[in-house]
Amino acid sequence: MIRRKIAGAEVGAVGYGAMSFSDFYGPASEESSFAILDSCLDLGVDHIDTSNVYGMGRSEERIGAWLKRRGGACPFHIATKGGITRDAAGNRRFDNSRAHLTEELEKSLRRMGLEAVDLYYVHRRDPEVPIEDVAETLAALEKSGKAKATGYSEIAPSSLRRAHAVNPVAAVQSEYSLSTRQPELGLLQACAELGVALVAFSPVGRGLLTDRPHGPEAVAKIDFLKGNPRFLEPNLSANLALTERFRALAADWGRPAASLAIGWLLAQGDHVIPIPGTRSPAHLREAAEAKPLTPEEVAAVEAILPVGWAHGDRYNAAQWVGPERFC
Repeated sequence: MIRRKIAGAEVGAVGYGAMSFSDFYGPASEESSFAILDSCLDLGVDHIDTSNVYGMGRSEERIGAWLKRRGGACPFHIATKGGITRDAAGNRRFDNSRAHLTEELEKSLRRMGLEAVDLYYVHRRDPEVPIEDVAETLAALEKSGKAKATGYSEIAPSSLRRAHAVNPVAAVQSEYSLSTRQPELGLLQACAELGVALVAFSPVGRGLLTDRPHGPEAVAKIDFLKGNPRFLEPNLSANLALTERFRALAADWGRPAASLAIGWLLAQGDHVIPIPGTRSPAHLREAAEAKPLTPEEVAAVEAILPVGWAHGDRYNAAQWVGPERFC
């Protein structure tokens, strides 16, 4: 696998999004999570991206249990996040205070059995806290030695520039794929200009850009998808029909569709690092096999799935609470 730079380190160009260690997209056992981490080690997938809220700590706990069972030094470049919490009524809210981010990082370290994480993101911005203040908090966490580098998830290019002026930002995580092209409207460019890694989550469009996309029955069993505009009818049928030509192109080229989708992302810049999430070692292997597409291949893919092809927004109103909109 080709290598790319993130947070002062060099990692495999394809990482792994460990939300799949929770039950977000379906049941995930400790055994299946361990099998994925074993496969990551075998495939050279060494950037593992998790969060304190994935399964309310379960994702981090499983990473910690795997590391404890293996023994020795951690073989992965590990990123986690803090900043999302819930109030007494159970409603989601955002807390970017120094006390909260520090406490949550310490909890994450205990769950994973680590002295420091390689990268600590602010998961969502609290609009009540100036991002300059948040950047100062992250600088303090780096100085403490508990986070080797820091970054943000789902922020606008303008916020990135403000934060970077106070404390260097190592990475920004954002949804980016052939079906979600918003980062190209300033975030992709700002990251390249500032030397910031763009960590692309949901790189296969939550399954739409694979050989086995979710149909109506599967969608009905996944809470997030059954309320997501792109997976509601008539949008779901339209999106499945539109991506069928993409799957056919991948088959003609002798590649898994997921590998082709991630190869397209890898061609968008040397600073782009996709982090597919899956509970299947076989699917992980398909993702890890991706290579950057040539300009000719990019053109062929985009002729089938041009900018704006997807039917429906990427989030519903409730899901949009938190990510910064900038266009």
